[in-house]
Formats: sequence, structure tokens, C-alpha cells
Amino acid sequence: MAILKGLQNLLEKSGVKHEVIDHKTVYTALDSAETQHIKPQEVVKTLVMKISSKKHVLALIPANKNLDKKKLLKEVNVWLKKEGEKTVKAVEFAKEAWMKKNVKGKIGATVPFGSLEKMTTFADKNLLKNKNLIINTGDYNKSIKLATAKFLKLEDVIKGIFSEMKPKKKKAKTKPKAGVKKKKVVKKVAKKPAKKKVVKRK
Repeated sequence: MAILKGLQNLLEKSGVKHEVIDHKTVYTALDSAETQHIKPQEVVKTLVMKISSKKHVLALIPANKNLDKKKLLKEVNVWLKKEGEKTVKAVEFAKEAWMKKNVKGKIGATVPFGSLEKMTTFADKNLLKNKNLIINTGDYNKSIKLATAKFLKLEDVIKGIFSEMKPKKKKAKTKPKAGVKKKKVVKKVAKKPAKKKVVKRK
């Protein structure tokens, strides 16, 4: 599959300078960063979020971070109030079945342009600090590099802070394998020589 047609048309019509990157098949933003040997904070993780039964939004965060749902919820509700709409109680990840029917491109390779999907786009401020961004193209084998400033000219985003660092993995304590008994280490203590009995002669 090539680059999503809508994305290609958007870039060509706008005349935005960009670079198409071919790479091996990857299914996550973090894998994309590792494959291309680039900083993960430059790679856009595009998340499709359900805020109501009829409304979905895009949330863009750096590949090396996780989404903070509570913080995103606050940003979403501020936006809904401005739009004169009812606030929501939760934001959830869109279900795969829904995405297959309603989102263009392959699952996990969603382009970060909500305007192409008729969704509002929320972008994490930590992501926008980068000079350049690496974005999805709708395909697992291609990415696009473009300047962050150019991206913001193409897409009207709502900025906020709703990402958090990934927790560090704790090193698991290695347990002895079943059936293998630990050998008891017996310390050998050197025996002191017995004292000779002195017999007094009368």
C-alpha cells in the first residue's frame, strides 16, 4: 500500500517540503523510531480516541511517552465547552472494529491529520517542541518527515499537555528453576589442636 491518497494530495497541494522514508514493516511508533535510528520523541504516535458514541478525536503524543487519559479528558472538556457542547466523563481508545470501518489507512498507521478524518486533533506540547516530526502515512512501510512548523500550518491542532513518561521496567528477580535444589554451602572450620594434658609427677 502506498501513502494515503488524502495525505499525498494535501502535501502536494500545499507545496510543503517533506521527505518520504521507506523502511521495514513496523507496527508501532516506537518501532518506527528504532528502525529509522531517530529520536523517539520526534516520532508521532497517533491515537484515535472515543469521547462519545458519535464523536472521536485524534491525540498526538511522542513515541517514547504514554497517554495520560485524565489530562486529555480535561483538554477535551475545555474544548467541548468552547464549542457549546456537553462535557464527557471519559476518553477511551477507539475499538479496532470501529477503526477498520471509519479510519483510512492501516490500523496503527493512522495519519496525524484529523482534518482528513473529520476529527479534531489534539497535539501534546512536548511533541511540538521538536524541529521536525516523523508521521504515519497509513502504511506500515513508509513514514514522512516534515518540519513541525509546516505541520502546524497544515493542521489546526488544540495544544495541551497530556503525555507521561513510560514507567521503567523493573528487573525481575531470577528464581531457581523448579526441581533444582540449591546446594548448601558448608563452611569448613579448621579444628583447633586439642590441648595436651600435663600430668604432674609426684
